[in-house]
Amino acid sequence: MDYRGVIFDVDGTLVDSNPAHTQSWLQALEEFGVAADVHEVERAIGMGGDKMIPAFTPWSAEEARGQELAARRGEIFKSTYFAKLNAFKGARLLVQRLYHQEMKLAVASSAQEDELNPLLDLVGIRDLLQQKTSSADARKSKPDPDIVAVALSRLGLKAEEVIMVGDTPYDLEAAARLGVASMAFLTGIWSRNELGQARWIFENPADLLGKMGTSTLNELLSGDRVKPGAERRRFTFAG
Repeated sequence: MDYRGVIFDVDGTLVDSNPAHTQSWLQALEEFGVAADVHEVERAIGMGGDKMIPAFTPWSAEEARGQELAARRGEIFKSTYFAKLNAFKGARLLVQRLYHQEMKLAVASSAQEDELNPLLDLVGIRDLLQQKTSSADARKSKPDPDIVAVALSRLGLKAEEVIMVGDTPYDLEAAARLGVASMAFLTGIWSRNELGQARWIFENPADLLGKMGTSTLNELLSGDRVKPGAERRRFTFAG
């Protein structure tokens, strides 16, 4: 099977931003009188506010208090942490290489659009993308498949023609629910085994780029230079 498109997650996959999101949520929750364990918040990063807020507070994301919390979290992230972020080594070069291989490219992120666009500019890939989707494009965030489904539809490709690249089990689960093959980067807190639902696992964008060498992504993935992911298992968030 030759793949024709790639859908990227952004936070934690192309940009080293998950620690910043963790701290933003912790600070916002504390301001709203909610005590949260740092490790639990860490492991929830990758989902949107629709799941984060009811997981850690007595409020829903739709009610006024939940909306105020989400807004404050966004303010903290942008004012305190964004300027400290960096793209992962090789992130732009990887996307650029796939672009020149005539892959259709999209991002499917649980981030709000006003956060997503600056992140894409940080990586330097806005000019390389055919499509992008944010939290505004779907009712439910990952691991629900809504955001990935929108990106897939906008690319005009079938599920079996696309690879989803992410760094959390939420990315992989969203892809799996649509029958989309997934690739994981070990750029976050998750172990190889916890990301075992991915068909392929690489250390980071630079690792994939290096293993690709002068070949295409399809040539690399169809060859014997890539080990498959760990034993696959379905991941369920218990929030």
